[in-house]
Amino acid sequence: MNPSTSPSPDPSLTLTPKRRWLGMRAKRTVGNTAGQIVLSLLGLLWIVPLLYLLVQSFRAEPGAWSPGFFPQTWTLDNYRRLFTETEFPRWYGNTLLIAAVSCAITTLFVLSVSYAFSRIRFPARRSLMNVMLILGMFPGFMSMSAVYFLLKILLPVNYQSHASLIIVYSAGAALSYYIAKGFFDTVPKSLDEAARIDGATRAEVFGKIILPLSKPIIIYTILISFISPWCDYIFVSYILSGVSDTGMYTVSLGMFRWLEREMIQQYFTTFCAAAVVVALPITLLFMWLQKYYVQGVTGGAVKG
Repeated sequence: MNPSTSPSPDPSLTLTPKRRWLGMRAKRTVGNTAGQIVLSLLGLLWIVPLLYLLVQSFRAEPGAWSPGFFPQTWTLDNYRRLFTETEFPRWYGNTLLIAAVSCAITTLFVLSVSYAFSRIRFPARRSLMNVMLILGMFPGFMSMSAVYFLLKILLPVNYQSHASLIIVYSAGAALSYYIAKGFFDTVPKSLDEAARIDGATRAEVFGKIILPLSKPIIIYTILISFISPWCDYIFVSYILSGVSDTGMYTVSLGMFRWLEREMIQQYFTTFCAAAVVVALPITLLFMWLQKYYVQGVTGGAVKG
């Protein structure tokens, strides 16, 4: 072969290890910087509407339109009006009651079903798990018509009530078993076997041994179970929209009525104040229990 026509060596192969390391580090730095810029822009797009909602709750000028991002005059009258001149305190109490009761029932159902699927082997177990997993993938609003007529059968006298909402939020709780089951699968079965040898029943094993070791998944289940009824509007509007007593509304339905064409000019700043008050408990709960929430998600994703 003619030396003048031989292929030239790859320049990257002639670099010293130190120069190759510096080149890889530069590429990694550029990639990380680009990723941080993109994430910062996405975070800004997410937080700007929330910040606007917060500052508008302190706006003294009436109406739904503001000439600038920040109000010209700041005031706390919107919060005072929210608690003294509207039915928001009753709506807030209704929502808190429904969310708390639904959360307790849902948490009990999810943890019990998940433990049974994780520890007990019974006929058609795998088939039942697959069917429940598939059913859980469908959005709940697809069953609204069937749910409405079932409620009329179960509660013929007063199906448009808070009890109906609690039934709706709690009835399908077991379909969300997979995260908790994955967490229980990571708990050694030898603990169950040792307790059963000592004479403990299934209920005692579950209540006295497994649950004390499952704090992350319990907190995760409580948070998820509480958020759904706290923020829901679809089923609330479907079940309670025909109620004549507006005091039975939840915060989502009552606040949505403030955004109707006839009321938005009068109640927009009050709506912003109400949105801040509604978001506050969820925000504080996540900040307080974030560690356990992450542990519950990651622990439940280890095994399935």
